[in-house]
Amino acid sequence: MTVPDRPIARYIDHTLLRPDATEADVRRLLAEAADHRFAAVCLPPIYAALAAEALQGTTVAVCTVIGFPLGYVHPEVRKAESRIAVAEGARELDTVLDVSWLKSGEDRRVLDDLAGWVTALRAEHVGLILKVILETALLTDEEKVRGARLVAESGADFVKTSTGFAKGGATVEDVALLAQTVGGKIGIKASGGIRDFGTALAMIGAGATRLGTSSGVLILTEAQEQDA
Repeated sequence: MTVPDRPIARYIDHTLLRPDATEADVRRLLAEAADHRFAAVCLPPIYAALAAEALQGTTVAVCTVIGFPLGYVHPEVRKAESRIAVAEGARELDTVLDVSWLKSGEDRRVLDDLAGWVTALRAEHVGLILKVILETALLTDEEKVRGARLVAESGADFVKTSTGFAKGGATVEDVALLAQTVGGKIGIKASGGIRDFGTALAMIGAGATRLGTSSGVLILTEAQEQDA
């Protein structure tokens, strides 16, 4: 059985990225995150400032998404969107790799885009956590490996499986493949379809060091019930 190396809450990015989410939904997410001490909240950029204010004085980081969910953004737009998010209080950024370039074999363009993004933000801000989403459901295993290697080479902190908006989310097999590929050089964020404690444990066992899920409270409840 997998034994997490820290409390399960500290693996979780408590997530709300539905396009129909209201401000009331966001405020509920923030209250849950503060109460349960999740690693981060992950929410739309328009709510970064609200989250930063609500979570001030807590250990919960504010994470938002960049170039989301398709990754079809000009490299300068990726940087500009990120700068706005950081100015409004985000300290973790999850951006989507340009899947079209990756599938077209344009590895140099992918790397230049991501490395330029990482370098620019690192030069301007200390302590940011930068994650890159591959959208594994759209990739072959060979493309997943290439993508993960490019993310690691770019200097980002995490490679992430999924946006939650494609035809599939994280799988144990994909997490294990990414973990094997990056060899501990960067973190692995499993995201998409993680809705119970058993699945969370399986992802951690496969190598995930962070979990993106909208079911964080349920996962914690199930974990507590198993410990009782």
